[in-house]
Amino acid sequence: MPTSKKTTPDKAAPARRAELLATAAEVFAEHGYRATTVRRIADEAGMLAGSLYYHFDSKESMLDEILTGFLDDLWARYDAVLAAGLGPRETVTELVTESFREIDRHRAAVALYQRETPHLAENPRFSYLADSRRRFEEMWLGVLRRGVADRSFRADLDIRLAYRFLRDTVWVAASWYRPGGTHSPEEISRQYLSMVLDGIAPRP
Repeated sequence: MPTSKKTTPDKAAPARRAELLATAAEVFAEHGYRATTVRRIADEAGMLAGSLYYHFDSKESMLDEILTGFLDDLWARYDAVLAAGLGPRETVTELVTESFREIDRHRAAVALYQRETPHLAENPRFSYLADSRRRFEEMWLGVLRRGVADRSFRADLDIRLAYRFLRDTVWVAASWYRPGGTHSPEEISRQYLSMVLDGIAPRP
């Protein structure tokens, strides 16, 4: 347990912090944030629980850094896709592909984000999670709406149902995907897109 004297987190060892955050993300994803103790994270990292406070001031701070790191990376890549000026079909393709790449890079953080966001809704520190979900929905609805308008997608497409299908179909993969497996993120994306786009492209 931490001492009564507040410890200043170490900002001079980014590589070690990244390792500890990766360990914490895996433990949180496996056991749940509330059920995970600092001692368990320290044990997995091969250090004493008190030593963990040299790097982070609390378990909540670790969770915050894990989630913000994942979301900052995700939105940087999404924004690059949106700025490319692609057509709706190509935009969907790139967004889905980047989503699977994010699962490959941040699988534990994605699982953690999905599991813990509802429980963190009342915590002001994590208000950005709700903001990100709204932004995510607006992005997808905008792309799908544009595709219906220019006839890239079916005129009778229910864009809200399509959005929910895309969201759930892609992100649930974090529950089974493991980096270094049989299929690369790009290969999985191609398979998913072949099924999704055949379902929303205009009928002959």
